[in-house]
Amino acid sequence: MDTRRHFLKGALSLAAASLIARPSLAADVPEKKSPMDGKWFDISLAQWSLNKAFWNGEKDQMRFAQIAKNEFGVKAVEYVNQFYMKDFSSSVVDELVRVSNGEGVRNVLIMCDNEGRLGDPDETKRSAAVKNHLRWIEMARALGCHSIRVNAASEGKFDEQLKLAADGLRRLTELADTFGISVIVENHGGLSSNGAWLSSVMRLVDHPSCGTLPDFGNFTINREEGETYDRYLGTEQLMPFAKGVSAKTYGFNPEGFEKDLDYARLLEIVKAAGYRGHIGIEWEGSSLDEPTGILMTKKLLQKLGGRV
Repeated sequence: MDTRRHFLKGALSLAAASLIARPSLAADVPEKKSPMDGKWFDISLAQWSLNKAFWNGEKDQMRFAQIAKNEFGVKAVEYVNQFYMKDFSSSVVDELVRVSNGEGVRNVLIMCDNEGRLGDPDETKRSAAVKNHLRWIEMARALGCHSIRVNAASEGKFDEQLKLAADGLRRLTELADTFGISVIVENHGGLSSNGAWLSSVMRLVDHPSCGTLPDFGNFTINREEGETYDRYLGTEQLMPFAKGVSAKTYGFNPEGFEKDLDYARLLEIVKAAGYRGHIGIEWEGSSLDEPTGILMTKKLLQKLGGRV
């Protein structure tokens, strides 16, 4: 505990001194690939894109890898822990491994929610949140994922939340690192949707296995008050730490581009940061059914440099 307090005290001053991200961490993303026919990133499918179908039983979450490949032509997947919490067991993990291996689908990461606040002001609750993620770390290792995606939820003043979130994330990252798994944080509401704040958290954690998962759509800090953060600035601030990227879509114009998000601009920011890993389809609109939204997002990403 004394070591951690010393670490936080010294590191916080460094984080506050500059909001300029270190470009060296862009090398921590999955291996870079030589450009071929303008293709510079791989496309994956986030399980949340089919959340309605999984929740209502229309589709079987145990067959997600099979669905991604056979219905959407995507051979890399991002799981969501919520679909496996109720009946979680080693046999569930074994079956997911069997299905993905059988289909030749790559398991990229697991998105983790509802396991407590890693930046909780209560020390006991913060420690519990760290421990609660252990089963997902173990699942990620079994599946061959490179990361678990977590949330940096906290409360209090700006700097207080900064210190608390960094403490919980540092502890979790040190735990996950012993399993060869990285911990990545999504901009997912509250101060985590403030690019300056979350990039400062990353510098404060200061661990090569802790990074970000920039989501193009999640830059609402306070929905009730209408407080938002510039998505292009935020993406630019988070990309130097990125180990994954979420291509959130809500709807499309007649030309097939996202109607409210400038995807060409967003992907140029991603590319300029040196990122060459997976970019995950995450359809979350209501104007189209889930399969159509997924396929439209896939087509858009392919148009802008994505490969499957």
